[in-house]
Formats: sequence, C-alpha cells, structure tokens
Amino acid sequence: MPNIKLFLSFKRIMAFTGLVTLFVYSMMVQSGAQPAFSQGFKTEGNLKTGMIVRLKKDESSTVQALNAKDIDKMYGIVVDHNDSPVTLSGDDSKVFVAIDGQYSVLVSDMGGNIKSGDFITISLLNGIGMKAGDTQPVVVGKAVGVFNDKSESIGQTSLKDAEGKETKTKLGRVKVAIDVGRNPHLKGEEPKVPDYLKRAAESIAGKEVAANRIYTGLVILFISAVISLSLLYGGVRSGIISIGRNPLSKKLILRGMVNVILTGITIFIIGVVAVYLLLKL
Repeated sequence: MPNIKLFLSFKRIMAFTGLVTLFVYSMMVQSGAQPAFSQGFKTEGNLKTGMIVRLKKDESSTVQALNAKDIDKMYGIVVDHNDSPVTLSGDDSKVFVAIDGQYSVLVSDMGGNIKSGDFITISLLNGIGMKAGDTQPVVVGKAVGVFNDKSESIGQTSLKDAEGKETKTKLGRVKVAIDVGRNPHLKGEEPKVPDYLKRAAESIAGKEVAANRIYTGLVILFISAVISLSLLYGGVRSGIISIGRNPLSKKLILRGMVNVILTGITIFIIGVVAVYLLLKL
C-alpha cells in the first residue's frame, strides 16, 4: 500500500501529465497543426461571435468591427470562449478573439458562393466576411465549409451600389481556418489612364485595352515620332546648306533629301502600325 501511494504521489502525477502534454503538442507541430487559443479584449461597439475585428488605434486591449477601408488592420475573429481550448483573459475582457484555429465566421454572399478552399476577406459590411477576389490585399483565412444558395441563412440586408440600386445580400456562417495574411490571388493594381487616352485607345481597338498596352503604345509612338522628326530636320537642313554651297549638285542633293524624308515618314508609319497592332490584338 505505501508503494502504491508513493507511485501515485502528486509530483509523479504532475510529471506524467507534463510528459503527455508535451507529446501531444509535438504531434500537433509535426502534423502541421497549431494549438488554437483565444485572447480576451475590451470592445467598442456591439460585436457578435464570428465577426472579423481589428485592434483599436492606440489601444491594443480593445477590438472593434473591421471595415473594408481598414482591411490592412485585420486582426482576428470573435469567438465563443467555450470553443477555444485555451483562453487568455483579464478581469475586463468582454469578447474573445482568435488568430488561429478553425472557427465559424459571419459571411455574406457579396463576393459569390463560398466553397471549401476559398479565401475569406472583409466585405462592405463591417465585421462581415465574404469570398475574396483578386483585388483584396488581406484575407482572414481559408474556408473549410461552404456557403451558397442552399446553405442556412441567418438573415438578409440591402446595400446600394454606385447607381443607387439596392441589392439584397444573404448572411450566414462558414467554418474558416483562421490565418490572417496576404491574399495569394492578389493582382497588382493597374496604373490609371486619363479618360481621353482610354477612350482613344478603345475606339481604335474596338474593345477595352489594358493600361500597360496604352502606355507602351505611347512610348512606341513617341520614339518613332522623334526619330522621324530628327531625320526630316537633319536631312532638310543639311540639304539646304549643301545646295547653298554647291548649287551645281542641286538635283543630287534634292534626291538625297527626298530619300531622307521618305525614310522618316516610313519610320513614323511603322510606329503607328505597331501601336495599332498592339492595341488591336
């Protein structure tokens, strides 16, 4: 009996528990998983479970619903503390926020139907997510569930577009593997093109033309025009000077001037054709 008590002593039990914890943790790390945890925060505004939040400016202990304009400030997801295996909180904590693990996120169908593997970002509704496209720089994670026309809805809301037309948006929840970071599908922003240039290019091409093609065409046109004008100016000037110095060679000099002028015009025409093909094809 004393041996059993000695074997089941408090220190031995604690040591055994520690070894088991370390073993489980190491297995999770080796399998690529991370032990999820949530942290308690004070809040600004009414936050619901599943909302995407950011840290309040100059107050890192408070979170608020994220809006689309501050997408680069995305921090995490409001979760139920009972859903998180580990929680860190203070006496004044009102909500718990997770920055890793798998949790249910409030989403809309604003970006289209969501399927497993789609990246989730913030929508135009504060704190509400949607399927990420290729223009949002930051995502909150990757969906491991679906949200579509057949999914259960928790409500609807209406939004007005730029023309003032109202569109209905379906709201629901989808499970997401939380991992705030850069959108892997992000496309670089195209440079802005003045309206008159865009209209001119589209009228020539008969279709929408990318900004890089328009600017490349302008460069080609500019270079060909500079070369042509340089040849014309240099050929005419040198021809006039040569005629003044040697009037007897006038016919020969004029013939050379014509050749130079034709060469300059040809170069410019080639440049114009190149620009046309660049915009058209």
